[in-house]
Amino acid sequence: MHAVSVRTWWQRVKADAPSTIMMWFLVICFAFPVFWLILSSFKGPDELFAVPMSFLPRRWTTAGYAAAWSRIDFARYFGNTAVVAIITTVLTVIVSSMTGYALAKYDYWWTRLFFIGILLTTMLPTEVIMSPSFIVVRDIGLYNTLAGIIVPSIITATGIFMFRQYYLTVPDEMMQAARVDGCSELQIFLRIMLPIAKPCIVTLAIFSFQWRWNDYIWPLLILNDSKRFTLQVALRTLVGAEKIDWAILLPASVISMIPLVLIFMFCQKYIVGSDVDAAFKG
Repeated sequence: MHAVSVRTWWQRVKADAPSTIMMWFLVICFAFPVFWLILSSFKGPDELFAVPMSFLPRRWTTAGYAAAWSRIDFARYFGNTAVVAIITTVLTVIVSSMTGYALAKYDYWWTRLFFIGILLTTMLPTEVIMSPSFIVVRDIGLYNTLAGIIVPSIITATGIFMFRQYYLTVPDEMMQAARVDGCSELQIFLRIMLPIAKPCIVTLAIFSFQWRWNDYIWPLLILNDSKRFTLQVALRTLVGAEKIDWAILLPASVISMIPLVLIFMFCQKYIVGSDVDAAFKG
């Protein structure tokens, strides 16, 4: 019995070896630039471009972090970025969940046409709609305000599509039973549909927060006052016309990554749960 179990284990190892090696290769390819960024942030200016280059710092230093924190008003820019990311994320989840619910459970010709129109927007590059969006934001008086960043980012085709596809997996009989019990349409949505879609809510919230936290082009166009800059726009001030202060830019970039890493660590279980639920429903 022992020999049979060892043989079975060895056959399983040989069968899984190619896929395991490929997965580790992809992990290394994706993780290497991140680890290089983090380790390089602890190097001094003279060591960053020293030849031969070293993966690990020869002399660990946090002087770059101190210089980055003192040169950039991180508290202000963190606050601006957090306001934009949090408010946009909350509104995006609310609007996407309600729109996705309507498109999934109310079958009218105009809802189908509206959904097709939403999908068509995904075929347009961001640069195409950036100019008319800027004109609209300017004309309604939101230029050089954080609201000018938030408002155009609330509606996302990705979020609406995610919720619509998720709500399609919920049986209509559940809604009919709720109506028989006297629930209104708003109560059905708030008490039944929204709690069911918790994995989808968390997943979209993480994506939306990441998009807004890392957004650079749109805040650069909208904001003119340096006191209202978001973090990514503020980091751009470290890049000069002829020289880039890498010893400060790298630590500042690492600091800007910390909120995203923390959010993903705390919410990862919901994403995994969403994938498992999707697999069972499929």
